Amino acid sequence: MHAFFLLLLGVSVGAAVYAGASAGRGVLLWLLMVAAVGVREMARAMAAAWEGMELRSILLLPTGGLLTLGTAAANETASTAKTRWRMAAVGPIANFGCGLVLAGLMLSLTPGLELWGHPWLTPTRLLRSAVWVNVLLGAVNLLPAAPLDGGRVLRGVLARSRGVMQGARTAAALGQVLAIGLVVGGVSSGSVWLTVLGVLMMFGPQVESDSLLLDSDVDAVTMRDVMLRNFNTISASETLEGALENAVHSLQDVFPVVRGGNVVGAVSRQGIVEALRAEGNGYVQGVMTRTLATARPEDSLVKTLRRMMGATGVQMVPVVEGERVVGIITPQNLAHSMRMLNQRRRLRRPER
Repeated sequence: MHAFFLLLLGVSVGAAVYAGASAGRGVLLWLLMVAAVGVREMARAMAAAWEGMELRSILLLPTGGLLTLGTAAANETASTAKTRWRMAAVGPIANFGCGLVLAGLMLSLTPGLELWGHPWLTPTRLLRSAVWVNVLLGAVNLLPAAPLDGGRVLRGVLARSRGVMQGARTAAALGQVLAIGLVVGGVSSGSVWLTVLGVLMMFGPQVESDSLLLDSDVDAVTMRDVMLRNFNTISASETLEGALENAVHSLQDVFPVVRGGNVVGAVSRQGIVEALRAEGNGYVQGVMTRTLATARPEDSLVKTLRRMMGATGVQMVPVVEGERVVGIITPQNLAHSMRMLNQRRRLRRPER
């Protein structure tokens, strides 16, 4: 469950207090939202099983969820146009269906229920909200913005006509325009829910991008597959001003520090700037991180990351063959490398 749910909980409780209801009603409204997401993702999980796709995990977001598949075969199946359309349709259908069933039950048991009254989503009318939270979640996912279902379909369609990279950029740009429009509309109309939806859509693509690390058969990914091969080093005896000059002409954020051809540490661009501001000019060896865990090109990426989970202050992983550094992994380049690796795999597979 993503931390965005905490934001949603705060908004729900705040809306309840503002409406003169108890904070408990705000929590109940939040639970209805969580339940609606649960209905959607249970349906998508069953659809994935029906398609023969093995699931590794599901990251729940207030607007839905991100499925992480467990095998390369599952990812290959999910990338086909037919499966993409089916998986995109399952979530909204499940929520619309759940909303209709709840509406029928509640109108049968409570004939006086004002189902069409406004606001549709409010902590003071939980029965009505239970219906509309499902209907609205289904409708929201039809919008063409990632990581919503409509956005995923649009991205696939654009990828076939414009290419993977251009299609992804176009879909992301359209999603951001829609998100900004929702925020502006929510603020101007005083709708807190519309504003929150716009904010979630604004940050949704980044969350989806970060999850790509798990969106492939990562157990088979090695350090060689994702390491940065073209990189600059800085000498331990270099002055901080000299190191900053080198950093200006490089896109790297973290640099291996070498002495006599051996890697002895790492230093970041930000670390150099902070040291210059605090203490003035000095030497790189005085500010570098000395604790480094190296990896070999054939090492598993997942196993290397797990081995380093407990380490503190890790800025970079040198990839070595013998005593020679042949690549580096930094937090900044890892997500980018994983995205490119997944895109390359998709391009090599024929569209079905």
